[in-house]
Amino acid sequence: MATDEAREAGEEGVLAGKVALVAGATRGAGRALAVELARAGAWVYATGRSSRTAGRSEIDRPETIEETGELIAAAGGAGTALRVDHLDSDQVRDLVRRIDRDHGRLDVLVNDIFGGDAYAQFGTTVWEHDLAGGLRMLRMGIDTHAITSHHALPLLIRRPGGLVIEMTDGTPEYNAAYRHHEGFYYDLVKAAVQRMTLALSHELATYGGAAVAVTPGWLRSEKMLEAFGVTEDTWREATARVPHFCIAESPTYVARAVVALAADPDVGRWSGTGVSSGQLAPLYGFTDTDGTRPDCWRYVVEVQDRGLTADDTGYR
Repeated sequence: MATDEAREAGEEGVLAGKVALVAGATRGAGRALAVELARAGAWVYATGRSSRTAGRSEIDRPETIEETGELIAAAGGAGTALRVDHLDSDQVRDLVRRIDRDHGRLDVLVNDIFGGDAYAQFGTTVWEHDLAGGLRMLRMGIDTHAITSHHALPLLIRRPGGLVIEMTDGTPEYNAAYRHHEGFYYDLVKAAVQRMTLALSHELATYGGAAVAVTPGWLRSEKMLEAFGVTEDTWREATARVPHFCIAESPTYVARAVVALAADPDVGRWSGTGVSSGQLAPLYGFTDTDGTRPDCWRYVVEVQDRGLTADDTGYR
């Protein structure tokens, strides 16, 4: 839990007085989302499975949910980092009851739970892909979102203006075609997230709420940086091996996109749609940590997928 001093600092932000739940905040975009929402003044509940006390999740990464709590405090924000398995309905129910008991409200729900890429077997057909791993991917990418929404939305709809952010990979336009390189299960999860967003936008409308699907571009997550043998400071060195990595963005970029949506009194105009960090950046006036505005999905369509030489000129 953040200190009183940090709480006072955070309450100066544009989301002061708001309460947010970031489900799936141990690493990557989820961690950045929790930190930036807290930096903007919201009280943030950050959840994940990997813990110093309980050990690593099946993803088997070193990041822990406790570290996310420490980063929230270091950013001058306020919040609580908790170990929660979002496939366990009882754990999610108890989490929401705690939020209700502590604050009596929930203003922003971010469904960022996945980790199913650990089971992905890219380039395989449905009959070649490991069945158990594929089904586990569906559980992690679809069931977790449904369980969390089931328990959290009755609290969110108590007040008008509630916002659900469904984190995904790819814009609706890009995902309209079958993503054969990623395969049956991965494609199905990402298509389902957009459909869940559409459904929630319909169900929340009566209560003055909105649901928006948000995608980052090529994310410089901890796992990605490690795979390329670089750090956030030296990430451009990876372009020597993977030239199109030039369009990569930090997790903070998409987190700033979500903060902008959460602070927008007219966020309902986006309800039911899918948007990207690069699409929102010029509209809301935010940048990535290096001051640029990478537009990854436009780059992918216009440069990468056309087999052109890597060049991010005009896409940052």
